[in-house]
Amino acid sequence: MDRRQFIQTSGLAAGFALLGSPAITESAAEADQQATNNGPRILAGPYLQSLNETAVTIMWITSVNCTATVEYGVEPTPDQTAIAVSDGQIDANTTIHSIRITGLKPATRYTYRVVSTEIEGYGPYKVTYGQTAHSRHRTFQTPDADSEQCRFVVFNDIHDRVNTLKAEVAIANQQPYDMIFLNGDIINDPMSEHQIVRYLLNPASELFAGEIPFWLIRGNHETRGAFSRPLKRYFEFPENKYYFAFRQGPVYFVVLDSGEDKEDTHWAYSGLNLFDNYRSQQAEWLKTVIQREEFKQAPFRVVLSHIPLFGSGDAHGTLDCRKKWAHLLKEGKIDLHISGHTHRPAVLKPDPERHPYPIYIGGGYRENNFTVIRVGATTEKLTVTLIGHDGNPIEQTDIKRQ
Repeated sequence: MDRRQFIQTSGLAAGFALLGSPAITESAAEADQQATNNGPRILAGPYLQSLNETAVTIMWITSVNCTATVEYGVEPTPDQTAIAVSDGQIDANTTIHSIRITGLKPATRYTYRVVSTEIEGYGPYKVTYGQTAHSRHRTFQTPDADSEQCRFVVFNDIHDRVNTLKAEVAIANQQPYDMIFLNGDIINDPMSEHQIVRYLLNPASELFAGEIPFWLIRGNHETRGAFSRPLKRYFEFPENKYYFAFRQGPVYFVVLDSGEDKEDTHWAYSGLNLFDNYRSQQAEWLKTVIQREEFKQAPFRVVLSHIPLFGSGDAHGTLDCRKKWAHLLKEGKIDLHISGHTHRPAVLKPDPERHPYPIYIGGGYRENNFTVIRVGATTEKLTVTLIGHDGNPIEQTDIKRQ
């Protein structure tokens, strides 16, 4: 998280009065309500980030600079308003909106919509407001802090193929799930905001992300291109890092950022990469993670990274990840590692010497080789299924609690 504060008020009127925004009227059709005459439009979102038992971040992107609020409440009544504040100022005059709502109740369904009011002029002593756009009402459910189950799906290596994303969501939707991990190379060499919106945020928001949260895991292709450095502004990560850990239900998740697959000195990087040092930093962090009591006491420990530490050839990135992380994953007694990168779906059986846990590697982006990895966990068993492009299981593994 950054230095923003997130403020909830008890009534909608208080929120609008604070922002100086005009009142808006609900659309009878409950569709996304866009302003007219070149006013603000919601280009992508809203989409959910970092959902836990008591908080969620809601993000969206507008066509023009706006100030923004989220109206929310226990379903079906959105009777509260949330805003974001940075260093004493309400977030405004931006197209990227991120509001974290805290103080939520576990295992509770909420309804919400986002509201964006255009800032037509921003002078030192007067701000001129324009029209207002708002989304339709959507819902999300906070997890149960005492839940004995966790269900998630993993997509990887979509490379801007919206049709592949749609097909994977259709397969995932055949059974309930709590969240989605986008395990790298979802965006193909980001060059602009338009690319991120068109090929990920807009379709994801329409398909699932307005009601089901997702976590973006950076792949090697997300590190390439002119927009690779601003990429983080469009997502939320714990402590604002691409590597992080958290627990949900019986699963403790560890996400590692495997970085690039070639040497830092490779000509393609023009002298701008230092991933070897970055992976060493993550190794030091991982040493502390596997010593956490919450990690040790969790029924299951699942690691996700874009590049697999094994089964991915001998490229420099693979070998460096393996050298710095593999012994720690073994020491931490993880139960499952999920990766992508190779575009060849595979399941590596446990190897007592190198990786005493199975490694599931997802497929590619083509219509005949993409996969969905589905995982369901209880306090006693972890079931992981590799599903092919035709919706049929390729392989399934039941992992019992150690």
